[in-house]
Amino acid sequence: MQLDVFAKTDPHELPLAAKMRPKDLEHFSGQGKIRAQLEKIVSHPRHVIFWGPPGTGKTTLAHIIASKIDRELHVFSAVTSGIPELKRLIQEMLDHRREFEKESILFIDEIHRFNKSQQDALLPYLENGDFLFIGATTEYPHTSLNKALISRVSLVELVQLSPAELEEILGRALGDLNRPELISYLPELAKLSNGDARFALNQLSRLMAFTNDELIDHEKVLKELFLHARQYDKNANRHHDVISAFIKSIRGSDPDAALLYLAIMLDGGEDPEFIARRLMILASEDIGLANSQALQVTTNAHYVTTKIGMPEARITLAHASVFMALSPKSNSAYTGINEALRFVEENPTILVPGHLSSTSSEKKNYKYPHSFPGNWTEQDYLPSGIKERFYQAQTNGSERMLSEQHSQMTRKKI
Repeated sequence: MQLDVFAKTDPHELPLAAKMRPKDLEHFSGQGKIRAQLEKIVSHPRHVIFWGPPGTGKTTLAHIIASKIDRELHVFSAVTSGIPELKRLIQEMLDHRREFEKESILFIDEIHRFNKSQQDALLPYLENGDFLFIGATTEYPHTSLNKALISRVSLVELVQLSPAELEEILGRALGDLNRPELISYLPELAKLSNGDARFALNQLSRLMAFTNDELIDHEKVLKELFLHARQYDKNANRHHDVISAFIKSIRGSDPDAALLYLAIMLDGGEDPEFIARRLMILASEDIGLANSQALQVTTNAHYVTTKIGMPEARITLAHASVFMALSPKSNSAYTGINEALRFVEENPTILVPGHLSSTSSEKKNYKYPHSFPGNWTEQDYLPSGIKERFYQAQTNGSERMLSEQHSQMTRKKI
């Protein structure tokens, strides 16, 4: 017996995605790269957390495992319930085990929604093996889950389904529904469903509500189905992937790609101030001394974004993004401070030379550069014995001019 949100629902009233859920791994679509791993988990169950994008089969695998080993599946949502409900359910499972001598499976969907104390509440039961635990999350587990919980489970990553895999799933559903007139829509449904089988099947259900006359206007129907279908979760992998592509596009001097990823973030509801903060970091890390104006431009962009908000802030963010992409690049300041920090961490306390100190009796030996022609005089600033050079000049943009000016100034001998 499997206890879940659909357990007492008339099969005819189930959502199409639930109706089409495969009963065994043989009919489970996708995840070819980890097929052998999934077969081992199904045949020899252990505590496991499935993680990956929506609609890739995480819940389905929990149902398949429960069916394979003939255990009751108790589905718990971390979104809608907390510790009191969880403890009640666990107690019911333990009582059932004592009464019927049959173990259960606790499946927690969106496990990342649990805070640290809620996750910790599971640990004793997992340690004792009081039940089989299966979790599901759309977030990267190493940043969203406690280390203590991760250490007690196997982590299995599921990947987005391909359009071909989605089309196969939709095709099976269409056969069961006996709606052959919809077959021409399947390639577009598969392509536009972002690798999410549940979403694709839900869209197929919506498609069935259109009349034959409406279905003739193929383009209009698809536009209505997918008008608000784009996926962007500010707390999941998609968020990290897009901001990564945005940064790398600016670093790679591609303004078109930068604008595309900026548009994806804004369309997905990303916090514009987060984008502005990333641009300020990028200004020093990747543009740096090659165009120091970039830091001013991005600082101003952050200020404007906080003051005017969306939708007007999109223009300012685009301005800063294109400016950065077009700018010459230098990471000499970034690599310089990293090397200096590494040196400090690998050495004992570094003493300040006496002539640079404000407390040493040797401070009288300090030479004030402005007292000399050209505002420079030869003088040691690094502590004795340190020969390392942390700053490595680059020749892009205005850094070339700064380096030439520096070389010309420091060649003067007094």
